[in-house]
Amino acid sequence: MKIVYLGSGQFGINCLDAVVQSTHHIGLLVTQPAGPAGRGRKPKPTPAAQWARDNAIPFVETENVNTPNSIDRIAACRPDVIVVIAFGQKIGPDIINLPPKGAINVHASLLPKYRGAAPINWAIINGEEKTGISIITLADKMDAGQILAQATIEIEPDETAGRLHDRLAQTAAPLLLDTLDRIAAGAAVYTEQDHAKATLAPKLRKMDAFLDFNEPAHILANKIRGFWPWPGASAQYKSTQTGKAERVIIAMARETQTENKPNLPPGTLDENLEVVCGRNTLKITKIKPAGSHLMNFKAFVNGRQTKPGDIFDKIDR
Repeated sequence: MKIVYLGSGQFGINCLDAVVQSTHHIGLLVTQPAGPAGRGRKPKPTPAAQWARDNAIPFVETENVNTPNSIDRIAACRPDVIVVIAFGQKIGPDIINLPPKGAINVHASLLPKYRGAAPINWAIINGEEKTGISIITLADKMDAGQILAQATIEIEPDETAGRLHDRLAQTAAPLLLDTLDRIAAGAAVYTEQDHAKATLAPKLRKMDAFLDFNEPAHILANKIRGFWPWPGASAQYKSTQTGKAERVIIAMARETQTENKPNLPPGTLDENLEVVCGRNTLKITKIKPAGSHLMNFKAFVNGRQTKPGDIFDKIDR
């Protein structure tokens, strides 16, 4: 089949690699415009655009795929099917209804759970033990289309959102190829979602990742994993010795089963240099000070002469 691919993010690259090596053909790739990146803020193409360049696939960058010009460009390719992965724009009915075999989306959750922009993050933050890939038809309502295929994977105990992203991207590629083959053969089965069981996974904001140590340690440990590498679970570290305060991102930590210290408020480092929480304590293993590199917590402690009684506070804004 001839495919028009709509996508921007890294998540779809494994799928693109698989499709380009299959019997199907990508006639056009549509992606977001290049955006500023790095300290110089120079325009950087999306991962999908860079892939298209590297593989000699025609592509267009557009801020709005629903303009008449963009629709005409897609229609001129006469696609049998449109594939959408991590595109970043709402797609209107003029495009959804264009290809004779439909438009499909690869989504990183077991729908109807976690509809929205950040399903990988929220699955970890909410303590899920499993997640997966759903391939669905595009619908007017976000992530509410019919399901064509699903694959389930276990979430590993210490897995971050970044690591789970990569594993799900690998899982998606063979599932997409199988789905495309079934569509081409007229053998695809379309199953309606149970909309009453739908949950949301909204786009992340930096403030979502401001840690509150009044919460139980296991909740904080899930947030730390779910917010890494972006936006990063953040707090403010205060040294009782120097009086200095600095923002930090806690990149890796685990709950330790200890009795709460009655005289130590949440956020305080105990005698083991573990953070007292609303319940139990949090043992930090990786931390990134603002403007610095990721480091072991031991190196952080040595560099700042960190002592019991120092504080990790919630960031106000």
